[in-house]
Amino acid sequence: MKNSSEVAVVGGGIIGSAIAYYLAKAGHQVDVLEAGQVGSGSTQAAAGMLGAHSEFKEFGASLYPFARTSQKLYEEAESDIRSLTGIDMERRSGGLIQLIFTEEEKKSMRSLFSSLKEVAWFDNPTVTKKVPGLSKAVSGAFHMVEDVHVKPEIACRGFHTAARMLGAGINAFTRVDEIVKESGHYLLRTSKGEWRADRVVIASGVWSNSLLSRTGLGTPIFPVKGECIAVTNTQAPLTCSLFHDQYYIVPRNNNELIIGATRVKHDWSTQPTLGGLQTVMEKAKKMLPEVDKMPFVRSWAGLRPQTTDGKPLIGEHPEMEGLYIAAGHQRNGILLAPATGKMICDLISKNTVPEEWKEAFRVDRLQTCEEIWI
Repeated sequence: MKNSSEVAVVGGGIIGSAIAYYLAKAGHQVDVLEAGQVGSGSTQAAAGMLGAHSEFKEFGASLYPFARTSQKLYEEAESDIRSLTGIDMERRSGGLIQLIFTEEEKKSMRSLFSSLKEVAWFDNPTVTKKVPGLSKAVSGAFHMVEDVHVKPEIACRGFHTAARMLGAGINAFTRVDEIVKESGHYLLRTSKGEWRADRVVIASGVWSNSLLSRTGLGTPIFPVKGECIAVTNTQAPLTCSLFHDQYYIVPRNNNELIIGATRVKHDWSTQPTLGGLQTVMEKAKKMLPEVDKMPFVRSWAGLRPQTTDGKPLIGEHPEMEGLYIAAGHQRNGILLAPATGKMICDLISKNTVPEEWKEAFRVDRLQTCEEIWI
């Protein structure tokens, strides 16, 4: 039996779900094909920070507008999705606080954030008042009030539920093994039979390589394992996320604190290690010393999909018209999901997309998984 779609989205994490939402909202007939349970991969392992400013060093001035656009799209999407589905993404205000321990850190961060009017400096008395129990070694902090956070698995559910209510098909446990270009359409061979689609979007995160390599794009994505811990906050409520040296403490509505995360390249294991969890706790204690007295809830690990230049692949295949890629968002998949979904939708709908975004995320710029960092 052959199924058919106008657009088939391969991958049901938050990226694929956001793509389906924007396509369905624009009137396209779309189906999501997910190998496992929708949203059960890297999405559910994430902390959910919408850190357009805290990740400014990674994005750079040229890509910062894309991240900010996505951050702002969450406000619109959250309202629309709540009205349509009743789902609350648990988008929390309070922002993010980048902690500073040394004068050298302060100087470096001040220079980095000098062009960002949304980032404010807090001296020690101010940040200590805002965050009770903060380490006495903290000399100050940069407050990024618009870097709020969502609960990733609920945000993902919101996107794909809204997409389904707008007419999209959501097909869990439907693994795509092969994509074949045929006359006028694509044939997808899946674990549940063949599927035809006029256009296809590969959005399978770290698992995208098996399909990308068959389209001549090589294997540009590799995993970066992140290990996390959840504890129950028994101290004063934390009203904002804490961030230092790529580690974070994020408060949830249920009084849990999400603490993470390690960065272990090329590790495909989704089991946390004792050494990794120890590192996470040491980093957390540096920020909030009393955290080691809080009741342990659980630990887990997720695989961030990383490209060799740190930027995602978003765009149309240069030689296969109608085949699109949206993968490799590394630790910013939650933040960049709405902008990615809308960009793919705009490309398929032939709407205008900023040229600098199309060039920055061009899908054929990387052909190998070789390390390029020092």
